[in-house]
Amino acid sequence: MSAQIPRKGLRPNYWQRIALTDMTPAEWEALCDGCGKCCLNKLEDPDTGEVALTRIACRLLDDATCLCAQYDIRRQFVPECIALTPQTIEQNAYWLPQSCAYKRLWQGDPLPDWHPLITGDPETVHQAGISLRGQTIPEFEVDEEDWEDYIIEED
Repeated sequence: MSAQIPRKGLRPNYWQRIALTDMTPAEWEALCDGCGKCCLNKLEDPDTGEVALTRIACRLLDDATCLCAQYDIRRQFVPECIALTPQTIEQNAYWLPQSCAYKRLWQGDPLPDWHPLITGDPETVHQAGISLRGQTIPEFEVDEEDWEDYIIEED
């Protein structure tokens, strides 16, 4: 594992020793790797509960950065956007991507070597091919009945 580059307001290697529920808001937010996958529209099979990711992104996702263009006020534009917290992760983990740090830590798994908290570089998520930078389609460009045509497989 690489040495962590210190970040303002974050305890060193906090994700290895602090429970999700005991993290500060800044520590919680820093777990996000910036892959953009949680901002993809998903299809859930009503019979099996299986969730499939599509390449169709929320209208607020910036495809170049894989970040929400209006993160702090996103629910004003997208009321159904889920605010993931330590208290809501249990009921939401099923739809999070397998690479998600929130899901991994909740399951007791370590952060992957490419995670920005490990490398100190937010670009490593993109360099590792985990993010969907440059690969998404805005939701307003595809009719909802065609979303099945845009399902992607997770690595």
